[in-house]
Amino acid sequence: MAQEDVFKKIVSHCKEYGFVFPSSEIYDGLGAVYDYGQMGVELKNNIKKYWWHSMTLLHENVVGIDSAIFMHPTIWKASGHVDAFNDPLIDNKDSKKRYRADVLIEEHLAKLDEKIEKEVEKAAKRFGNSFDEKMFRETNPRILEITRNRDEIHARFTKALNETNLEELRQIIIDAEIVCPISGTRNWTEVRQFNLMFSTEMGSTSEGSMKVYLRPETAQGIFVNFLNVQKTGRMKIPFGIAQIGKAFRNEIVARQFIFRMREFEQMEMQFFITPGEEMKWFNYWKQLRMQWHQALGFGAEKYRFHDHEKLAHYANAATDIEFEMPFGFKEVEGIHSRTDFDLSQHEKYSGKKMQYFDPELNKSYTPYVIETSIGVDRMFLSVISAAYCEEPLEDGETRVVLKIPAVLAPVKLAVLPLVKKDGLSEKAREIMNQLKFSFACQYDEKDSIGRRYRRQDAIGTPFCVTVDHQTLEDGTVTIRERDSMQQKRVHIDEVENEISQKTDMKTLLKQLSH
Repeated sequence: MAQEDVFKKIVSHCKEYGFVFPSSEIYDGLGAVYDYGQMGVELKNNIKKYWWHSMTLLHENVVGIDSAIFMHPTIWKASGHVDAFNDPLIDNKDSKKRYRADVLIEEHLAKLDEKIEKEVEKAAKRFGNSFDEKMFRETNPRILEITRNRDEIHARFTKALNETNLEELRQIIIDAEIVCPISGTRNWTEVRQFNLMFSTEMGSTSEGSMKVYLRPETAQGIFVNFLNVQKTGRMKIPFGIAQIGKAFRNEIVARQFIFRMREFEQMEMQFFITPGEEMKWFNYWKQLRMQWHQALGFGAEKYRFHDHEKLAHYANAATDIEFEMPFGFKEVEGIHSRTDFDLSQHEKYSGKKMQYFDPELNKSYTPYVIETSIGVDRMFLSVISAAYCEEPLEDGETRVVLKIPAVLAPVKLAVLPLVKKDGLSEKAREIMNQLKFSFACQYDEKDSIGRRYRRQDAIGTPFCVTVDHQTLEDGTVTIRERDSMQQKRVHIDEVENEISQKTDMKTLLKQLSH
């Protein structure tokens, strides 16, 4: 099945089973804004819990805060967002659609990379065991031509980004003959910069009101509270401050479901360090964050690092962790070495000292910062995308199953009486009432047992407990495992321990603490 079709099915599945709904749907929706349904909110909360605990429980020197969405407008001047938080946008005159110029070029480069890999795959099939891939890549005329073309575009693109040369970005699009995906034409406008911040007024009268912004990132709330946390928590460098919160960007090119939204949630941690140690800590967090993603068990090949072509004005190193979505490898998390830019800027604009006195060095300095920033919604989409599976069954039917890691699953256990009579419902209710204090459970007695299993598969429930007539005789039930569909019989008293072992977040966190 084409990846595009898979993605459509995932979007449809999310709505049908209560994971994600279009916002304000009864009023025909609101572009690039979504609501999380009853299943979605549980999965989202579990993702946040996994991140929060991995930061604050596993690191004695990382603490959390929750800063306000509204902040003093000068903060955004200091951070550079008022002057430099722009996207380079280009319109196609025929389709009237707007695109990010940099994304069009990046997607074109990715297609050239794919072409090279396809040529290598074809040759490998043709030559079999005698195939010398290294020599083929170095000598094949077609590959050399595509590589030359790619490298030339790449070099021009990097230079144009670093110089914010909008005319050159447009020229690359023209020279590379990049077409609009909708109209198929190359009838492009000039490239223009567009500021992404939402603004509003704060105050009761038009004369006395002040222009404020909805925060475009959560990081600045951490920086302006750096000294508050450091002093009240008696924190010693190195230490980190973590935060989960909403951010807002007026994305013009918002698309791909919840991948790029106007209202989204971030999980960010700013780690304050001694200047000169930034590369050591950058590499430390880079590896640790990749380990956090891979611990979910979707396969190491699903992830890769992507170093930035253009460093932000505040950074001296930056990489993304990309995940293979149905529409290609895309960024889910960024790790950045932000130097002392933010604290220095806030010191300059506020007139307040933002330095740390280091008792070991017996001197004050402005700490450097390593940032890890992950989009909750993108993480959610990566989990759903990796988990979505259509499996043929022996009876010719197909089951749709979400193989969500058990610790993140919205519902951990479904309790199902085999039939609604003979006291089985009452017994099942009794079991449900015992277990609901330990983890999220669902009770279901409607339809055949097979249909109920399918419903639980579709929402990603890892375990189902079935209460049958034997339960009334010897106090045993069957536990059905979602992925293998294997069933085993255990005593009612063992169910809680059995399920807890496999769904407790501690198991996942212990993998990260070695």
